[in-house]
Amino acid sequence: MHERIAVDPKIFHGQACVKGTRITVHQIIRMLANGDKIEELIDDYPSIKLEDIYACLDYAASLSEEQITPIDMTESAI
Repeated sequence: MHERIAVDPKIFHGQACVKGTRITVHQIIRMLANGDKIEELIDDYPSIKLEDIYACLDYAASLSEEQITPIDMTESAI
């Protein structure tokens, strides 16, 4: 993952990007979440490869695994 993801304070204020591009991890994740197909992303962004998309997914998964936020399921919270 770290071979394909870069965090540089000079690029997008330090947001995680696909290394060698200005394409952020959150862009890739959001496009996938909105139904874009991996093949379409690769066609639309020729500077990224399939392995880059997998690295973005892995990066996002590791972030969600690190932070545990309890969800209040009481009626007052709903």
